[in-house]
Amino acid sequence: MKKIRFGIIGVGVIGNVHASYLAPGDVENAELTAVCDIEVSQLEKFRETYGADIKHYTDYKDMIASGEVDAVIISTPHYDHPSIAIDCFKAGLHVLCEKPAGVYSKAVLEMNEAAKNSNKVFSVMFCLRTNPCFVKIKELIDEGELGTLKRINWIATDWYRPQGYHNSSSWRSSWKGEGGGVIINQCPHNLDLWQWMFGMPQEITAFADFGKYYDIEVEDDVTVYMRYENGVTGVFVASTGEAPGSNRLEVAGTRGQLILENNVLTFKRNRVDEREFNENFKGPGMATPEHWECKIPCGALVTPHKNITQNFVNAILKSEPLIVPGEEGINEMNLSNAIHMSAWKHETVKLPVDPDEYYQLLMEKINE
Repeated sequence: MKKIRFGIIGVGVIGNVHASYLAPGDVENAELTAVCDIEVSQLEKFRETYGADIKHYTDYKDMIASGEVDAVIISTPHYDHPSIAIDCFKAGLHVLCEKPAGVYSKAVLEMNEAAKNSNKVFSVMFCLRTNPCFVKIKELIDEGELGTLKRINWIATDWYRPQGYHNSSSWRSSWKGEGGGVIINQCPHNLDLWQWMFGMPQEITAFADFGKYYDIEVEDDVTVYMRYENGVTGVFVASTGEAPGSNRLEVAGTRGQLILENNVLTFKRNRVDEREFNENFKGPGMATPEHWECKIPCGALVTPHKNITQNFVNAILKSEPLIVPGEEGINEMNLSNAIHMSAWKHETVKLPVDPDEYYQLLMEKINE
């Protein structure tokens, strides 16, 4: 079987993560043939690590026109993801884009349209979808083991970053350079997992503090309230300013409760559905359904980035279903944009967001 020739656009920290498994041939039927970065110093570091056999470019347009690559991994700053992807689709290349898909939904929708027209394989690096615990949660929900969903609570405050992190690059933690803070940088995985496991909410009310803990202009502390059309509610809390912080997910349904914390998944399962218990209980006083508590084995998360890339290659060569179809990146983007819009306007926002309105508001933030 032929090998898919990869080019990596952007060989900073995350670009080197992808090179670390592609260059030695750890992905079956794949090889790294070219890399690109606008910083010559990054290319020099790359050459020192991986040798001179991999071709180097300073302009990605030269690389995608070279005939040296069949597919690209885009690992540049967020704003550039959609425009680079569109150029790659037009060049007839398959695209694997780092998360998030972009910064604003208007550009991501244009990228999705270009992908559709290209008929090429398109995926986004939401690699935590391969985490066995999240896979198990989705299975339990989809198979009805949790009954009808009632409430979702996710505290994700273990994203602590010191001021030095925000100062490490001129584009970090700014509206112009990064497009946001904890929501656009640290939490795309959380938001993607949320919509993947629980679906998209109907509306969002968000409260955000901008520069609460650091000398930055973007959000570093967020509380989000979500409502679904069927009455399910959810609360998502994220911060880069708490130490040690927490990462705890609770999912309540009529058949019990799932709790994920410290990579341990606990199922408090009701012996009978709570709605059935409520309807049939005739005795006086207070009572609750009998429930059984068990630990559900998940297994460790191993090589998440490589897992997505291997699946991407298999989709090209063997028509394997994608773990993360690229067009689904718009869902995480809509959640992210809705959180910002709600916090900026101090009002509830319905989903999907108006792409033109969000773009206008973002430009106003950049120009303040």
